[in-house]
Amino acid sequence: MTQIPLSDLLQQVAACTICEPALALGARPVVVANAQARLLIIGQAPGTRVHETGIPWNDPSGDRLREWLQIDREQFYSDPRIAIMPMGFCYPGKGRSGDLPPRPECAPQWHAQLLDRMPGIELVLLIGQYAQRYYLNDHHKQLTPRLKAFTESGDASGRFFPLPHPSPRNRIWLKQNPWFEVETLALLRDRVSKCLRA
Repeated sequence: MTQIPLSDLLQQVAACTICEPALALGARPVVVANAQARLLIIGQAPGTRVHETGIPWNDPSGDRLREWLQIDREQFYSDPRIAIMPMGFCYPGKGRSGDLPPRPECAPQWHAQLLDRMPGIELVLLIGQYAQRYYLNDHHKQLTPRLKAFTESGDASGRFFPLPHPSPRNRIWLKQNPWFEVETLALLRDRVSKCLRA
């Protein structure tokens, strides 16, 4: 069976309404994929601002993520070597203490198909527990011990790199875990720099 081109697949993603009945604001999938991609960012799901604009990470969380990566806004959105594929492609709605979890339909429906069409991916950033639980086969059930073990091992050479969510809501976590901004971000920036080398 012939594989459809990435451009055609992205059209299918854009037209997806598989979970629309459960979405308060309706379906508006937000994904960035390119056959030249080397760096893939897998986050949780769009927030309201991203839903409104259709631009991924177009919010304070995105500002902090770009700071972590040491990538400016222009490169983040124009570099074909950077792909963005959240666990849930559409805004899931508001819960009691923030946004609802990503819809569970997106990743099994679309992730493998998109990854098949981005064969050059060298580094996958797994941002938050939803992405990490889906992609990592490890014994850590909580974010902090997983990140601490990953950082202390010094082995950031694998394909997957786990990160906390860069949301302003995580300020307390960052304050309680100063090793992240000193040690983990140094590893991250080194990997990203090598991945996006000219």
